[in-house]
Amino acid sequence: MRTEWWVFAVAVTGAALHGAVTVGSATVLGHITDTVIIPAFEQGRTTAATLTTAAALLFGVGVLRALGLAGRRLFGGLMMFRMQAHYRRRVARNYLRLPLSWHQRHPTGQLLSNANADVEATWQPLAPLAMVIGSLVMLVVAAVAMVLTDPVLALVGFVVFPALAVINYLFQQRVSPAATRAQKLRAQVSEVAHESFDGALVVKTLGREDTETERFTAAAHRLRDAQIRVGRLRGMFDPTMEALPNLGVLAVLGVGVVRLSEGAVGAGDLVQLSYLFTLLALPIRSLGWLLGDLPRSVVGWDRVQAVLSATGEMSYGTRTLTPSGGVRLEAQGVSFSYADAYNAAAPGSGEGGGSGLDLAAGSSGEPESRTTVLHDVNFTVEPGRTVAIVGPTGAGKSTLTTLLMRLMDPDTGTLYFDGVDVRDLARGEIARSAALVPQTTFIFEDTVRDNITLGEDIDDERVWAALRLARADSFVAALPESLDTPLGERGTTLSGGQRQRLALARAVVRRPRLLILDDATSAVDPQVEAQILAGLRGNEEGATVVVVAYRRATIELADDVIYLEQGTVRDRGAHLDLLDRSPGYRELVTAYERAAEQRAADTATPINEEVLG
Repeated sequence: MRTEWWVFAVAVTGAALHGAVTVGSATVLGHITDTVIIPAFEQGRTTAATLTTAAALLFGVGVLRALGLAGRRLFGGLMMFRMQAHYRRRVARNYLRLPLSWHQRHPTGQLLSNANADVEATWQPLAPLAMVIGSLVMLVVAAVAMVLTDPVLALVGFVVFPALAVINYLFQQRVSPAATRAQKLRAQVSEVAHESFDGALVVKTLGREDTETERFTAAAHRLRDAQIRVGRLRGMFDPTMEALPNLGVLAVLGVGVVRLSEGAVGAGDLVQLSYLFTLLALPIRSLGWLLGDLPRSVVGWDRVQAVLSATGEMSYGTRTLTPSGGVRLEAQGVSFSYADAYNAAAPGSGEGGGSGLDLAAGSSGEPESRTTVLHDVNFTVEPGRTVAIVGPTGAGKSTLTTLLMRLMDPDTGTLYFDGVDVRDLARGEIARSAALVPQTTFIFEDTVRDNITLGEDIDDERVWAALRLARADSFVAALPESLDTPLGERGTTLSGGQRQRLALARAVVRRPRLLILDDATSAVDPQVEAQILAGLRGNEEGATVVVVAYRRATIELADDVIYLEQGTVRDRGAHLDLLDRSPGYRELVTAYERAAEQRAADTATPINEEVLG
């Protein structure tokens, strides 16, 4: 209400107007009964003036009710949709602020459910809220009018309200757990669907369509059953809430006929009271709608608040970096570990798997154990140098690139950019100075230009320069609309190598002082890769380049090599020097060559034996 106070004020004003005029219409009907209908029956005739006055009163009441109804519905809905949009933005902003380590602990489907279904459920009661407040106004005015008309008949009708309170209490006790379970199962369905669709290539190539369909069906059926249970409870609650005022009307009519025969009330009074009790159906029904939505709303609010209050956000300082030249990179005693397991589902998460983790880091999902990936890593990279990071699978190379971009912070140790602790840098400073091209290339469903600029104001000349450096200019120029060519979802219209080169152009167009390539040219043939790396080394911007490399041709282009093994720096130096003095490095780098020689030997041996035979 504080956030959208003026929208809420208009909605409540419309609801109050509608409620007050609706109650007033009972007085108008009573007045018309006494002054128009009964005299017409008694005298056998009426006048045009009398009928005109009655029609004008009814028309005026109808117009005012329509205005109040329109204001209530329009602005009540506007408030609900604005709050949903506001909180979706808040959730999305917090997602982007939270470190990568937080995201790694929460399934994507669950996060989508938080931003969509949970936010929607949280603010669903806002649409009927103004109506309920207006109905309460109508209820109060109607109660006062009934007491003033005939206190005895009013008391007869008021028996409805204690019954209403008891029924609502019983409903809340039964429906709250059911609504909580249904909301959590929504997240599970979203998780399974996202995982299956995102892994469509794996599912199809391994022929697991039936298995994934069964898994999704099981999750959907659990949600269906939970929703049916909530629906059954509401199916008993809503008719009961609607029946109460009608029972009140019957009681008032029964007692009212007796009082009318005794002369205690007039016919107009009885008509007015009966109509007022009929009107009570609307406020009681609207209150039932609100109370029926509240359990699901509370569950959604708790899940949204868990995201907004997540404690994984990094702290930032105020330091900035110089705008040009390569970054001097330094790591001192850097160690990092990943959590192995987290406590299982929270209560009520439902059977059949799915995450029940509390979204707030450090709450119910405390890590039980951790696996160290990097341990006491130390190195320095001078500005403008190209350094290759080499190591066997699982050595921590990709983790190191993630730490260099400060997507996560190390458990211990410090990383420095130009002698400044990265924790002391202002928010966004690393993104302005460094760029990462990861192993997995992500292409947006947008044009080539927008995939490179990402909405920034970058002129086409600079875009083409980045494409030339990434050796992507020729295939982009051959596209039907060049830079304006729309790309399919995740760039499915492009080859793997083309996607990697676009991702590289996206990074270099920002002229970073530090460029990190995490096996970012694996899908590019060696000749093109050599041209790209040579272009980066000769770039006039003089950026520092860190490349995670597997190919020997790539490694040989680097000025220096950092050899990682079991999460620590085993050796450091020029490629040829490491070949001479480091057995582990030599074994790794020459593995492909030795495998190729062995395959050639295995192929050649039978041929030679046949010739000799």
